[in-house]
Amino acid sequence: MNIQNAIKGRALVSGDEGFERAARPWNVAVTQPVDLVVEAADADDVAAAVRHAKLTGRTILAQPSGHGATGDVEGAILLRTGGLDEFEIRPDERIARVGAGVRWGRVLEAAGPLGLAGPAGSSPVVSVTGYLVGGGLSWFSRSQGFGADAVRAFEVVDADGAKARVTAGSDPDLFWALRGGSGEFAIVTAVEFELFPAPELYGGRVMWPAAQAPAVLAAFREVTAAAPDELAVWFDLVRFPGGEPLVAVDATFLGSAAEGAALLRPFDKVEGVLNDGRRTLPVAELGTITAEPTDPAPGLSRAELLTELNDEVAGTLLENPIDPLLSVQVRHLGGALARPDGNAGASGRIAEPYLLYLFGIPAGPERAAAVAAKQTEIANSVSRFTSGRKPYTFLGPGDHAASAFSPATLARLRDIKRTRDPRGLFRGNYPL
Repeated sequence: MNIQNAIKGRALVSGDEGFERAARPWNVAVTQPVDLVVEAADADDVAAAVRHAKLTGRTILAQPSGHGATGDVEGAILLRTGGLDEFEIRPDERIARVGAGVRWGRVLEAAGPLGLAGPAGSSPVVSVTGYLVGGGLSWFSRSQGFGADAVRAFEVVDADGAKARVTAGSDPDLFWALRGGSGEFAIVTAVEFELFPAPELYGGRVMWPAAQAPAVLAAFREVTAAAPDELAVWFDLVRFPGGEPLVAVDATFLGSAAEGAALLRPFDKVEGVLNDGRRTLPVAELGTITAEPTDPAPGLSRAELLTELNDEVAGTLLENPIDPLLSVQVRHLGGALARPDGNAGASGRIAEPYLLYLFGIPAGPERAAAVAAKQTEIANSVSRFTSGRKPYTFLGPGDHAASAFSPATLARLRDIKRTRDPRGLFRGNYPL
């Protein structure tokens, strides 16, 4: 069967012009050993690709933008859904409907002028669907919960190659699983989700020399101990290549600049500010706070959920240089993320109040080994205060999907997987 004859998009095999680019994930440090890439033009192409995989006895892995790739794709068909770019906002209903290829920046650009926002993370170039099926930890999760909680409908292709619309009423089990349980149950071609009011947004990054890290971390602990749900604050030890070590705080506040500045006042007492980018932000400029790369780049990350940020953890994080890491970050969680919600999807809730995120650039094998060793060293040094659980979209090399879910949730997800995809047609970045 020639898949190219069945689709409007492109089917590329090794040696074809454009194959290497199509097979490359966002993280260019990851290699994807595939021999067939299907670039879908629409949902019908997705259905044809799924039927082709089924007929040929292969697995299939969907990647809208290639974020979160692990390289565990040997023998699979790589399905690129970045071309599915349908986009609609219904402001009266506060609902957005986007195709699988739409990225968060486009949503925020359209929603902001309407006084609305979506549950986006720090990067404007991450795909909405990939982010939501992995749960989605947002800048606004303290007030809104996981991004997946906002989903109201998925449009999918199932393991038989049939298209369907999935809601809480039409298929509660699959709807639950797709909201944070990964993409192993169906291929999402579009998603419909709620937006929320954001008439005012305040935030930005403040930077100091690294010598001020103890004072900044003390202020961070003070601010986060009493933070309202509308305030999100991240602490970051940073060492840019070729630069001096720095310490930074990133923040967003769903409210006025005056109120946001008052909540962040403890940081104003820390002397030696190098740059203060806090301001009233257009929603569309949310991604400027951390200014993450918007083009594919190499990276190696590790995450741990902290059960507390006490003096011992704080001292451990501050006592040694972070080299060769680029960033040692602590994100404040809590709020809606920790509150029970009977309508939550598979991502569930996070009881831990902080997320530790360690990131480095693996420029060559020796550097990659050094980055991984430093991440392990830091993680081990605070292991008494980590839970072992990790949000799905923060899983990294060596992690397994089981780390993202409670035993009961994992068992339910596996039951749904066996029922909906008994042949194991669909493959996620971290298989269940």
